[in-house]
Amino acid sequence: MNGILIIAHAPLASALHQCVLHVFPDGAAAVVAFDVQPNVPLEQSLAGAEQALGLLNAPQVLVLTDVFGATPCNVAQKLVDGLNSKLITGVNLPMLLRAVTYRHESLDALLARALAGGTQGVMQVATTAPQNQGKKKNDQSNDNHQQ
Repeated sequence: MNGILIIAHAPLASALHQCVLHVFPDGAAAVVAFDVQPNVPLEQSLAGAEQALGLLNAPQVLVLTDVFGATPCNVAQKLVDGLNSKLITGVNLPMLLRAVTYRHESLDALLARALAGGTQGVMQVATTAPQNQGKKKNDQSNDNHQQ
């Protein structure tokens, strides 16, 4: 089974991890989070990420980071170099939940599932006026409530 490591700006990695545990209470062993703290040198963050990686008892790891080019992504790139792993940036909760759901699949299939979950989880949602509030008498706004 694949491990999942979240590396993100503090406190995002821990917050995403807590969301995973809310949905998958038995997923604690499969998902580890590492929060990159502000004003910490890259080498020190890399050492912390290596420790977090060591907590995963998995032959392959999917690493998820928040922003491409930022310190967490740079740490993750150095961390996965030479390992049997895949790295995705732009982590969001739908991506992470999809990854946890399919962590038993091959690493390449897991990568595809996570990317699909991340992109399919981002969508525009039509909004309507709350049901308990009617239209005001002098409201001249457009009746089209979709954005």
